[in-house]
Amino acid sequence: MHSNRKNFLSKLSIAAFSISGLSSFIKKQSEEPLKNIFIHHVYFWLKNVNSAADADKLAEGLLKLSKVKTIQRFHIGKPADTNRDVIERGYAISWFVEFKNAADQASYQTDPIHLKFIEECAHLWSKVIVYDSVDK
Repeated sequence: MHSNRKNFLSKLSIAAFSISGLSSFIKKQSEEPLKNIFIHHVYFWLKNVNSAADADKLAEGLLKLSKVKTIQRFHIGKPADTNRDVIERGYAISWFVEFKNAADQASYQTDPIHLKFIEECAHLWSKVIVYDSVDK
């Protein structure tokens, strides 16, 4: 019984070491900056401010928009539950998109899927703010 416990503790130590080593590895990967990409971040304010149905329709439209071939990655979000003086929480939906370069972003602007999204969803928003950024 003593050797079984010793064997168990030994395996537990190895597992703990492996897990801590894995989290260090994962952390290192996330510390690497994103390079040579074009970030397009759009914030939407709804006409019907408290309409969950309109927010859902806009999110559905953005999901369809994500099919544009030049999009590398995307994220559809809502304001986080954080409160500090510098945080803007008045928007309803955010749309974060990553492109390989400015040319791919320019192509996205005229893509039929993007134009159809505007046609189908523009009636939902009262205000849109866009932040585009590239490497410094």
